[in-house]
Amino acid sequence: MQFSEQWLRTFVNPPLDSDALGHLLTMAGLEVEEAQPVAPAFSGIVVASIIEAEKHPNADKLRVCKVDAGTGELLQIVCGAPNAAAGMKVPCALVGAQLPGDFAIKAAKLRGVESFGMLCSARELGISEDHGGLLELPADAPVGCDIRAYLALDDTLFTIKLTPNRADCLSLAGVAREVAAITAAELSLPAVQPVEPVTDARRAVALDVPAACPRYCGRVLRGVDARAQTPDWMKQRLQRSGLRPISALVDITNYVMLELGQPLHAFDDARISGSVHVRLALPGEQLLLLNGQTVSLTPDSLVIADEDRVLALAGVMGGEECGVTLDTRDVFLESAFFAPAGIAGRARSYGFSSDAAHRFERGVDFALGPRAIERATRLILDICGGEAGPTVVAEVASALPERPAVRLRPERARRLLGVTLDDGQMQALLERVHLNVVPSGSDLLVTPPSFRFDVEIEEDLIEELARLHGYDNIPAVPPQGQLMMLERSESARSPWTVRHLLAARGYQEVVNFAFVEEAWERDFCANEDPIRLANPIASQMSVMRSSLVPGLVANLATNRKRQQQRVRVFEVGRCFERKADGEPVAGFHQPVRIAALAAGGVVPEQWGERERQVDFYDVKGDLEALFAPRLLSFEPLSHPALHPGRAAAVLLDGRRIGWLGEVHPVWVQRYDVGSAPVVFEVDLDSALESRLPSFGGVSRMPAVTRDLALVVAAEVPAARILEVLKAAAGPLVTEISLFDLYHGKGIDPDKKSLAFRVLMQDTHRTLEDAEVDAAVAALVQQAELVFGARLRGAVE
Repeated sequence: MQFSEQWLRTFVNPPLDSDALGHLLTMAGLEVEEAQPVAPAFSGIVVASIIEAEKHPNADKLRVCKVDAGTGELLQIVCGAPNAAAGMKVPCALVGAQLPGDFAIKAAKLRGVESFGMLCSARELGISEDHGGLLELPADAPVGCDIRAYLALDDTLFTIKLTPNRADCLSLAGVAREVAAITAAELSLPAVQPVEPVTDARRAVALDVPAACPRYCGRVLRGVDARAQTPDWMKQRLQRSGLRPISALVDITNYVMLELGQPLHAFDDARISGSVHVRLALPGEQLLLLNGQTVSLTPDSLVIADEDRVLALAGVMGGEECGVTLDTRDVFLESAFFAPAGIAGRARSYGFSSDAAHRFERGVDFALGPRAIERATRLILDICGGEAGPTVVAEVASALPERPAVRLRPERARRLLGVTLDDGQMQALLERVHLNVVPSGSDLLVTPPSFRFDVEIEEDLIEELARLHGYDNIPAVPPQGQLMMLERSESARSPWTVRHLLAARGYQEVVNFAFVEEAWERDFCANEDPIRLANPIASQMSVMRSSLVPGLVANLATNRKRQQQRVRVFEVGRCFERKADGEPVAGFHQPVRIAALAAGGVVPEQWGERERQVDFYDVKGDLEALFAPRLLSFEPLSHPALHPGRAAAVLLDGRRIGWLGEVHPVWVQRYDVGSAPVVFEVDLDSALESRLPSFGGVSRMPAVTRDLALVVAAEVPAARILEVLKAAAGPLVTEISLFDLYHGKGIDPDKKSLAFRVLMQDTHRTLEDAEVDAAVAALVQQAELVFGARLRGAVE
């Protein structure tokens, strides 16, 4: 929020300079983001009146002016401004004046004519970029008056960065209350006297949705002059608050909003039919807003309507068709309270924002409506004339926000703050910010006023005590206490452990946006209905990702464009999928996954090892190392992102946890990544699970090794055979491993020979041949039974 320091000081004027005031506001929780002067430093510029303006004898675009600058004699000044004319009041820089940029004014000759000063534009004063001509001042501007004093240029523009809970400070009155509380300076808010109605003109108001709008004030004003000029003092305050003056009626509603914090709206009463209704939008209704945007209203949109049509989007913006114009004669003035829950996010859902929505969605003082409409009525009557009707107040008191008392335990507050404040001091501090405090035994019952939506629990009150007492006044005491090591299961790993494991294998971590291109979801995930963003930050970031891999492929493409051929990257991040029972948001599942991509050489180019491109089995080894000592298994998989026949599902303890494979050639070509990278993606939770190694003594007994060459059908996976053999192995078998694959002479074309090495050992005795033969026979028998296998070389 931006405001003028001079305007603020009309409400509260503490004995502090601008810098001290800005620091005080920041330390009180109202962070001053920027403080800049209204105008740069300059001197020697006064209000002057042009008495004569004649054409320069030697230049077509120059005029020779006789100027009264209050010096006792007329000054001759040569001016090139196109609008210089007799009778104008303008700023005049006298000889010796200093303009912005250390530009000194001296007597000079211009095309043979002496000039004793300079007539100034707004740009030359540094107060505007307008350089179209001289800055024209009002006719009643006093000649000879210092221009800084006349235009109130010794002012500072404060921009404060408010947290969403401090909606009460989105007005000059709110900021003034805070300044008065923390400086103990006198607070003098504008006096608002009720305007006596002189006409019976009124409109009935119906609250069809009292939960969203429990109070609505409306007033009819007849015979106003909408073409009246907004006073210069009001224009100046609006401009210095970042608002552009538009017309008297609009400027007055904006002024009251800035002054008191209550958004108002002025309707052209002649365009309203019958009663005013605050209701929900009907199916198919549309509204042309004041910003020129036509919106299709949703059934949960709160609107202001008459008997025939929608007039405004409640608490957000008025409609173009019923807004006031320069021809408006009768005005219907609105001052309402809209519940924050009914307004929050409404403007953003339509792709814009407004000052009214910014305030209502954070919480506006629900008791302020009648006072604000009286203030606006008085300003309209004083500036635009007209006659006021009675204020119609529609209210459902039971739906207004409750302000229950909050119990504050002084002893707890002292313990948390580390400051010794007695109960009386706490009460005095809280009452300075208009909180009603009533002692209740050893506690204090504190009731917040209607404009403080942020005070709901005891911690809110303790925070108030801290900032009112002053954060600078709280001693910095080093914390003391005993720390206890928390128990942590050794079978669980942290995400950082997983990151370090991948980094140790040569991968670099990346962090990509969760917002991705819709084409990525369609190509890599076959996702035709991705989760779309209502307001994407860019057109190429319009949907939420359901996989991390597309982002890694994009990283690879970027690296390839920069001549980086060997790339190994990984990411740990959240994905987003539709799921009816999803948590924490119903309808959406948000798993955290880890994905990696490898492309280029297996190792960096070097003399000691022959160059070889990374393949499926290299990345499979990295994935298995990530899960060690737990063992993974793999099975064929068809996946839209992966090369057919070079893709596998990753299984842990029989459950699928992810996938692994080479990127499909179509996407390699489309996304211009050169050679095909190999990728994997698995659930992070599965990678965080570990298994503690169990100690076993080293046997002193000799081990026995037997090799089994089994002939099986070519389509039988070796991993499946290995799994069955291990399941059938007796207690003597300590290890079974595959060490050879053979196709060729002596083997049918539709079959293959797999050679397994079986290691057998007992820790207490030497094995006998009969025991070894029996164990091997059991393995062969199981392979025959399940796979129809036979020993290579055996007679069929």
